[in-house]
Amino acid sequence: MSLLSVHDLTVHFGGVAAVDHVSFELQAGEILGLIGPNGSGKTTVLNMLSGFLAPLSGRVRMGDDDITGLSADRLAQRGVLRMFQMTRVFSRMSAFDNLLTAGLARGVSERESQQRAAALIDELTLGPVQFLDAGQLSGGQRKLLEFGMCFIEPPRVAMLDEPFAAVHPVMREVMAAFIRKRHAQGSTFLLVSHDMPIIVDLCQRAVCMNAGKVIAAGDIHAVLKDHEVIEAYLGETPDGDAVPSLELTDSPREKP
Repeated sequence: MSLLSVHDLTVHFGGVAAVDHVSFELQAGEILGLIGPNGSGKTTVLNMLSGFLAPLSGRVRMGDDDITGLSADRLAQRGVLRMFQMTRVFSRMSAFDNLLTAGLARGVSERESQQRAAALIDELTLGPVQFLDAGQLSGGQRKLLEFGMCFIEPPRVAMLDEPFAAVHPVMREVMAAFIRKRHAQGSTFLLVSHDMPIIVDLCQRAVCMNAGKVIAAGDIHAVLKDHEVIEAYLGETPDGDAVPSLELTDSPREKP
């Protein structure tokens, strides 16, 4: 069942089509990978889907409802939550109070918010730093905190923009385990990441973008073996043949 339908989404910056007639479906209960080299338009798509940027044209539907161009706060009320590449937390509030505030903002009672915050602190291994200001946490700890803030009231769709970038491997596995657990409970994710092993591990399907357009979509393994996808990431080898697969590529370089 399609939870989110994206049809011909387009936006221009200075006459350049940053996103050019992008269409795809996000199924309820799946983890869909949105991949592509730097500058391909992935974050711009997330910005439009999460209400931080209005599209020039195209439509976005959640179930039977047209949500095109709704603001971030109205989308959040409908259960569309977003994690940013540059983590956004309240730096002068404790980690615990960040979670409490997120719960109250989502309409959860204070008592329930406290209980959920305590459980998330434990699950995300933030106990030793829960009463420190969030600005004192490491980058990885702030990422974990943002996961907790996003899920203190389970969203209908969680959009994650490079959550694993520049994060210690131990914290990266905590994040991946968190996603797996929520997915098993029925949560839906749209995941942007350059970490191909994690994409392969977590995602059943992927949509690959390049230069603002979708160049491949479908089963994750098939997409990562697609010639056009490999060429977009890595270019061609000297004999003109693309490398066999991206599935184990951890840090793809951009095409020259």
